[in-house]
Amino acid sequence: MASRYQFAEIETKWQQRWREARLFQTPEPGERPKFYYLDMFPYPSGELHMGHMRNYIIGDVLARFKVMTGHAVLHPMGWDAFGLPAENAAIERGIHPYDWTMACIKRMREQFESLGISYDWEREVNTCLPEYYKWDQWFFLKMYERGLAYKKQAPVNWCPKCQTVLANEQVVGTACERCDTPVVKRNLEQWFLRITDYAERLLQDLALLEGWPERVRLMQQNWIGRSEGATLIFEVEGTGEPIECFTTRPDTLFGATFLALAPEHPMTLALVAGTPQEAEVRAFVERSARVSEISRASAETPKEGIFLGRYAINPVNGERIPIWTADYVLMEYGSGAIMCVPAHDERDFAFARKYGIPVRVVIQPKGGNLDGETMTEAYVGPGFQVNSGPFDGLPNDEGAEAITRFLEDKGKGRHDVRYRLRDWCISRQRYWGTPIPIIYCESCGTVPVPESDLPVTLPREVEFRPRGVSPLATAEEFVNCKCPKCGGPAKRDTDTMDTFVESSWYFLRFVSPHVNDKPFDPEAVERWMPVDQYVGGIEHATMHLLYARFFVKVLKDMGMVGFEEPFRSLFTQGMIYKDGAKMSKSKGNVVSPDEINSRFGADTGRLFILFAGPPEQDTEWSDEGVAGCSRFLGRTFRLVADNKGLLVADWRDRLNPEEQDPLVRDLRRKTHQTVRKVTEDIGKRMHFNTAVSAMMELVNTMSDFAAALQQAPTTAKAAAFSEAVESLILLLAPFCPHLADELWEMTGHEGFTYQQDWPTYDPDLAAESEIVVVVQVDGRVRDRLRLPATADTRTIRDRALASGRVIHALGGKRPRRVIVVGKRLVNIVR
Repeated sequence: MASRYQFAEIETKWQQRWREARLFQTPEPGERPKFYYLDMFPYPSGELHMGHMRNYIIGDVLARFKVMTGHAVLHPMGWDAFGLPAENAAIERGIHPYDWTMACIKRMREQFESLGISYDWEREVNTCLPEYYKWDQWFFLKMYERGLAYKKQAPVNWCPKCQTVLANEQVVGTACERCDTPVVKRNLEQWFLRITDYAERLLQDLALLEGWPERVRLMQQNWIGRSEGATLIFEVEGTGEPIECFTTRPDTLFGATFLALAPEHPMTLALVAGTPQEAEVRAFVERSARVSEISRASAETPKEGIFLGRYAINPVNGERIPIWTADYVLMEYGSGAIMCVPAHDERDFAFARKYGIPVRVVIQPKGGNLDGETMTEAYVGPGFQVNSGPFDGLPNDEGAEAITRFLEDKGKGRHDVRYRLRDWCISRQRYWGTPIPIIYCESCGTVPVPESDLPVTLPREVEFRPRGVSPLATAEEFVNCKCPKCGGPAKRDTDTMDTFVESSWYFLRFVSPHVNDKPFDPEAVERWMPVDQYVGGIEHATMHLLYARFFVKVLKDMGMVGFEEPFRSLFTQGMIYKDGAKMSKSKGNVVSPDEINSRFGADTGRLFILFAGPPEQDTEWSDEGVAGCSRFLGRTFRLVADNKGLLVADWRDRLNPEEQDPLVRDLRRKTHQTVRKVTEDIGKRMHFNTAVSAMMELVNTMSDFAAALQQAPTTAKAAAFSEAVESLILLLAPFCPHLADELWEMTGHEGFTYQQDWPTYDPDLAAESEIVVVVQVDGRVRDRLRLPATADTRTIRDRALASGRVIHALGGKRPRRVIVVGKRLVNIVR
């Protein structure tokens, strides 16, 4: 009777043994090469589903593979526990965010362990505990000392539902990324980190990230948005008050027919103060604040504006041009003021035509005859300066340089570089976050909390539901304190930090999570960093991944680390879809690990996630696919269990390199080819689906061989089968570790597969005995030839020309050319 695969008993048994043996405890690298594998740690705001688990299972395969190939592996896990996801979930359920978060952590950890993932839980990190966020505050103070943390009033993104500020990166389209509520603008006093000081380094060092997807590097490059041009100084007529405008097109300055200010620009209301237009302009400014920047800047959005009744002086020719406020001008970019050249900018052109503003051509294409009166669209291509005074006739790229030099000489402008990147607003008017370690004293002003007083702990008894101001402002015992300088009465800052602060350095904490007197041990950082392989979603390209790079560069400048980049290699996994949509509780299409474990076993769930498709691509969940993987594991279990009596322990000594039995030769070839395939698919390509497919093929070959072995046993067959069984178990171990350990024990081995050496292959044995050569005549396939793998070019050519199908296709003619491409293709030209 065939043996049954009792997955529930097997998985419970081995998970218990792994815990007792502390199997996944991180070793010191010593003589072994180190490998730091890191998954982006999750928000503990609920349960995990199989869509979440894809990157964690991918990581477990790679980490186990690296251990078996002789590396000292750091494979930690922790919790990104502060922030809106956990807080909103707690509010919905009417429980305290701390209680909800800790319950979620307990549940999610159980789910991780139930899937057999090899995390070193002795290095667990939880960002909502004071021993962690103390160091968030310490980093803030260090940045404050260096002038990198500062407070200012600024227009910020405000989510009316979440009742808090959002960073630009947290606005998707026009809405909050968390609740999809339309975002509005508010002017608030906020804390910022000066990431723009590092814009050039963040941009230039993208070239160092050879192990990153090109798509992610391009997303960061575009987000940083380096623009080279000139800053021009216009003066308000009558007052001489300067208005700075940045432009990438100084060559078009003679064509400026109006100046436009962002509605939020401080001079917008100042210029109309006390005039009949003030009320109209103020209403326009308020209306613009309710529209997202993305919508305002979009080419599809109609442009609106108001003439402010004032004029500016063009610095290059002294011309008097009107000053407008326009909604397509953004305070976030440049200086919030632009010179407008309708003939050579599409948005300026649309605005000018709408409001009857002149269009003046100053760049004429070669052989062109553009006329501002009759143009139907802006001309933005290259050409020659016209209507540009002494610069007429110059190619416009030379004109840009010449006009910039002219303005520099007059003190009216300068060459400049600007970035799309804005400073990082970290203030949040929510409860569940790291308190900002700042105290305000009427006598001493803004006072940093002394390092000896850290952490400033988050009080528990607070009404944490959002009200538009920080919930901490209602906690009098928290707010009221003594000034560290003068000892007088003072008040604490009541905002909390953006949760991305915690995730900007957690990878450093994992290397020494239990040190108490510093954020991390420099010697441990030196041993383990940078992270060798980082895995997570591409949605973090311009948030977490950028912030983490910024943090590390600051730490490098502080002398705390010796490297510029935190993540050597990055992999962004695809999503798991079910019923045509991404798995989501709101869509009711989630598949729980608990459901898979109870019906099919954890190893089946792991295998399906890996087999479903290339890991970098989105893939569809398939119940039939899960069942198919279950059947494969059952067949593998029975193959070993029902034939274990045929195995020999000393199979290596019994193998004969000169063996002539074709069955033995074929099995050994398939075994070594599979070892090669799986090794390369994991270690070089991360193609787990094709590795699984190769193991399935090997099992099919072994099943046929086992039947022949039972009917006619020989020493050679037993040795070859034993080699195949041991190789299969070890290859399967990173994918299905519970089953692998069960089979390892069943076949008489001690210990765990995790502790074994990865199988090796003989290149000669893995070589194909035959090749298939495609033969084309005038590009059409006429034959496929099976030839010995040792066939040379002349043999391949002769066999192709001798093919009956080829002779028929040639119709008795001699071919004009015969091209042999490697050992794959023969192309015959008649």
